Amino acid sequence: MKTILVAGAGKSSYYLIQYLLKNAPKNKWTVIIADGDANSIAEKIGDAGNAEMAVIDITNAKQREPLVKRADIVLSLMPPHLHIHLAKDCLKHKKNLITSSYVSDELKLLSEEVKDAGLMFMCEMGLDPGIDHMTASKIINSIHRVAGSIYSFKSYCGGLVAPENDNNPWHYKFSWNPRNVVTAGFGGAKFLSNGKEVDVPYEKIFEHNKKIKVDGLGHLSYYPNRDSLMYMDAYDIPDIKTFVRATLRYPSFCLGWEALIMLGLTTHEDMFDKKGQTLTSWLMAKAGATDKATLQDFIINKLGLEKDTKVIGLLGWLGFFDELPLKPGMQSSADILLELLLEKWSMASAEKDMVVMQHEFEYLHKGNKTKLTSTMVLKGESRDHSAMAKTVGLPMGILAHMVLNKKIVPPTGIVIPTMPQVYKPVLTELAHHGIEFHDEVS
Repeated sequence: MKTILVAGAGKSSYYLIQYLLKNAPKNKWTVIIADGDANSIAEKIGDAGNAEMAVIDITNAKQREPLVKRADIVLSLMPPHLHIHLAKDCLKHKKNLITSSYVSDELKLLSEEVKDAGLMFMCEMGLDPGIDHMTASKIINSIHRVAGSIYSFKSYCGGLVAPENDNNPWHYKFSWNPRNVVTAGFGGAKFLSNGKEVDVPYEKIFEHNKKIKVDGLGHLSYYPNRDSLMYMDAYDIPDIKTFVRATLRYPSFCLGWEALIMLGLTTHEDMFDKKGQTLTSWLMAKAGATDKATLQDFIINKLGLEKDTKVIGLLGWLGFFDELPLKPGMQSSADILLELLLEKWSMASAEKDMVVMQHEFEYLHKGNKTKLTSTMVLKGESRDHSAMAKTVGLPMGILAHMVLNKKIVPPTGIVIPTMPQVYKPVLTELAHHGIEFHDEVS
């Protein structure tokens, strides 16, 4: 008997848990689901016989550590700042760990100890980061095998609303952690463009509203995602001149979000007393406006917009010009905005999300310039059975399955999935679940 510990039973956990429970009987697994919410666990496991509930506070070592000690492998879907608790337990009790989150600075400090212990702490094993690393690495290695020299790599990914349920002017609804959407880009972004390193501050991330075309969807906008430069060594592309990782949205979203930033409505560094206030008075206070009657003209001038601007329509749809009352209390602007968007961008239970990922490679082969575009578009089944949950959870589950069954020799250290022994079998199985890419060469 093998025991798998899954920490976290939130939005992204459904497909991971279902995959493990489906494979549990024939593999003689016990799957422990740990979370602070008993209802969330119960919804995911149903009446599965190989599942155990563990309602715990993940920060409580007395509750958490015995579960890690029991487990043969640990999978964490907890918020990123909580992975470190599980990581230290895994190191202490010699357990392999899989997460879908970026490698944190705290985890990096454990790197040598993890490697010396012969353990695998596989991070970034979700969608983006995760599937992007695996598919890009597969293509890069295939180009290298024919002696191609890659000079440009651009990778885009976005969690969007499916076209049939796209019924608001922002063309967006929440399909994953809403707070992460509001805080996206806070740290700025870095990338390589035509041989030059580009450092973009938060205030300018959404400014350029650059576009790409995706077959069947038309034009999508993108903005640079975090620090692309940190992946250049891992991807092993020595001749690269352009290297960009970016997030996809529809053009209206980027236009509107840039306005929210410029109006000061996304900051978490202020505190606003909401007592007796409305959305309009909050907007006026943050933007520096004094006259409600001329507020729209003030915003147009402040943002340097054309008179017939889409931005006013986007702000109006959110309710900024309707004097909607705010609940009393002290909050940062980011938290006030989050409350508003949770109401406006909520997804109904029958509505579907959509995940889009596209890689663009440009390379020289025998003196000829070639462009390879690799695209994946996946729709969810419903709000709770989302494409986001599927693409985040399944890579983790498949890797755990293959490690436990010794079909993959786990790489040691704190790693991301760029190695062939991981991405080849995992991508093969993901394709059986409908997560596959279509390539076009020109």
